[in-house]
Amino acid sequence: MSSEGEFSSRSVDQVVLSREQAEGQGARVRRSIGGVALRNFDPFLMLDEFDVATTAGFPDHPHRGFETVTYMLKGIMEHEDFCGHRGKIGPGSLQWMTAGKGIVHAEMPTGPDRGHGLQLWVNLKSGDKMVSPAYQELNADEIPRATKDGVTAIVIAGEALGISSPVQTRTPTHYIHFKMEPGSELKQPIPTNMNGFLYILEGKAAVGPGREEKDQIQAHNTVTLTKGGSGVLVKTFDSSADFVLVCGEPTNEPVVQHGPFVMNTRQEIQEAMLDYQSSSNGFENASKWYSEIGLPMTHADRRR
Repeated sequence: MSSEGEFSSRSVDQVVLSREQAEGQGARVRRSIGGVALRNFDPFLMLDEFDVATTAGFPDHPHRGFETVTYMLKGIMEHEDFCGHRGKIGPGSLQWMTAGKGIVHAEMPTGPDRGHGLQLWVNLKSGDKMVSPAYQELNADEIPRATKDGVTAIVIAGEALGISSPVQTRTPTHYIHFKMEPGSELKQPIPTNMNGFLYILEGKAAVGPGREEKDQIQAHNTVTLTKGGSGVLVKTFDSSADFVLVCGEPTNEPVVQHGPFVMNTRQEIQEAMLDYQSSSNGFENASKWYSEIGLPMTHADRRR
């Protein structure tokens, strides 16, 4: 980690506005990474900001070859999978799920409020794609946080402001939720071998060296950063800013994706589809399992 005198900020590479689109059952999400303008950003495959009514959600569906990271901002999301795992992710809480060789699950909002949060997909290297499914779950009060000079850091993975997260990541990843008061400044170190981006949830901020008030970036934009530099400089002026900074070590491997399956070759994708359809090689429970929380109308249609 660089000292204060050695700090050099990365610059803005791209600014991509997240576009709203349909997803799941009656749900709509704002998708940035994984959309047309930013297909992927190694090692990240997708970033969705979801705001889902309790009458909608994400019923039974499979995954293979990557990790899903669900971070709730408001409301409660209930989760259930075909391995018998079931729980709720409340406001400020985290679920880091390794799909590995195969998982089928449902994610549905519950309670009186809409479910608002972020879901990030992190690619796994070829040697990790067929590991057994696993979970890391932290309640809001278990995620480290610190405040200094008008900046609050909620450390989901990695470290910031002298504190670190207990989350272990197969693909080295830093994931930090920052809240900046008006007129504050952040100099956050980033490992030189990682790609990084910001997603602005609320407010606006200037990102990178030499950026001033006129250069501020608004909410719902993804800001990818150039390589090089020891970190990123973020400044606020007359407004506050609420954003996540996500950095990861690229896999530098081919990415072949078919919906919820992400592998390295087309043959591996075909094998994943066959395994799911035949309930084998990681999907043994798929044919006989239906979630209790998923919408009943999807149960009859899921395997068509």
